Amino acid sequence: MTDKEIREIRRRFRPDKNNIISLKGCIVNSEKTIISQFSQSIAQSAGGESEKLLSVMRKSLSGSAGINLHDLEYSAREAMESEQHKMLLALRDSQLKDDELLNSFYETVIQSVSFEGNFAILLVHDTYDVFYYTEDGEKEEEASTQFSYIVCSICPVKELKAGLYFREYDGSFREFDNYSVLSNPDLGFMFPTFDDRATNIYNVLFYTRDSSDVHPAFVENIFGVDVPVSSQEKKDNLGSCLKETLEDECDFEVMKTVHDHVSVMVQEHKLAKVEEPLLLSKETFREVLETCGVDEERVVSFEDKFDEQFGEDAEIPPKAVVNLKKFELITPDVQIKVNPERTDLVSTQVIDGVRYIMIKANTGVEVNGVNIDIK
Repeated sequence: MTDKEIREIRRRFRPDKNNIISLKGCIVNSEKTIISQFSQSIAQSAGGESEKLLSVMRKSLSGSAGINLHDLEYSAREAMESEQHKMLLALRDSQLKDDELLNSFYETVIQSVSFEGNFAILLVHDTYDVFYYTEDGEKEEEASTQFSYIVCSICPVKELKAGLYFREYDGSFREFDNYSVLSNPDLGFMFPTFDDRATNIYNVLFYTRDSSDVHPAFVENIFGVDVPVSSQEKKDNLGSCLKETLEDECDFEVMKTVHDHVSVMVQEHKLAKVEEPLLLSKETFREVLETCGVDEERVVSFEDKFDEQFGEDAEIPPKAVVNLKKFELITPDVQIKVNPERTDLVSTQVIDGVRYIMIKANTGVEVNGVNIDIK
């Protein structure tokens, strides 16, 4: 799914924009026992409640492609033979009205996740009338299809044992006891996906709040497909590719150039307003390494290592390579944070056999909040 298509579905999660009849789900305790099941009407809930519930579900469609959102794909054969795929289709086709099927799904989820405290499994079904438009932007009333899909969110539930709350209408504090507060989802998914503004039963859009944790057991048990590589693992793998193949040529200038080059690509991609997400291939890194003057033999070695780590023709999202909001240098004793737009202020140098990190600092230098002079 493109960013535009994800945004289109996310806009459905407003009280007046969807065909969601009810929110289905259950509350599970830390012993993995269901302590309550519910089917809460969205249409008949108070405006504030329905909006907040839909907002929680909408979080499972948020984040960056390849970082928080992973497009999981079934082959035609896997879709025919996979019990997990059959379960997802059955949930969608039943519009969440089959209690036996729901209970089976709940139990599978419960055995596939781990939370320290209570958590909630939330499910909604929506049917979206997808209209098409002419080149002039006019809606074609006769040309429309229906997109039927489910969204699931797995959310921690915080227990507030006792406390005081303020009642505004009479200006007083009142005691409360044993409130369960729903948190934003740790993981979730949408099935099927909305590709080219049409139904694609061969893909699942999987969400994970913590980009370093892709919940392997959940992916295996609920979807039955290969577990995606986390963004941290992608970053570590790329670092391994660079260090092992470039060896002593993997220096500060190379890493700075990689950061700067990727940052420029991201900005140009934004300005071009391209719908497809930006992805980096080994050809991208070849261009960067050649710019740095890296030896051709080592560039080829890097490409081979890249194929080994990520697979041939693999592409990775920029955020899995660099943090575009910060630039850091770390030693065992010192951590330096640099404005990503001013990496030109930093260089490295060897003086009398000692390695140094050099930072231009003409004005505005503070130590523990005190302006100092450099003499």
